[in-house]
Amino acid sequence: MAKVIEGLLYSESHEWVKVEGEYAFIGISDFAQHSMGALSYVDMPDVDDELEQGEEFGAVESVKAASDLYSPVSGTVVEVNEALEDAPELLNEDAYSNWIIKVKMSDPSQTEGLMDAASYEQMCEE
Repeated sequence: MAKVIEGLLYSESHEWVKVEGEYAFIGISDFAQHSMGALSYVDMPDVDDELEQGEEFGAVESVKAASDLYSPVSGTVVEVNEALEDAPELLNEDAYSNWIIKVKMSDPSQTEGLMDAASYEQMCEE
C-alpha cells in the first residue's frame, strides 16, 4: 500500500500540497511515483511562471510512462527543486521529502477543495 502522509493535502491527479503561510510546496504522491516506476526525468516550470489551478506545470517520466503534473493551486513559482534535475530518482526514494515546486499562492482558499489524507487514501483504494 502506498504511503499517505497526514497533514498534507492531495489532488485527484496525485499531487500533494504542503501549505506554509502563503506558500505551497507541491510534489507527487507515493501512489503516483509507485505506479510510474523508476523516474528518469522531471520537467519543471521556470521561476516566476504563473500557474492556474488545474493547469499543467510539468511532467514526470519513467521507462514505462510519462505523466503530466497539474497545479493544485494558482500562484507564482518562486522556487524549483533543482536537485531533481540531476536525480529524479529522489522522488522514488521519498516522494514526500522531495517537493517539485514552491508556489506563492494567489488564492489560499483554493486549498479547501483538496483532499485530506483519509480522503486521498480512500480514492487510491477505489
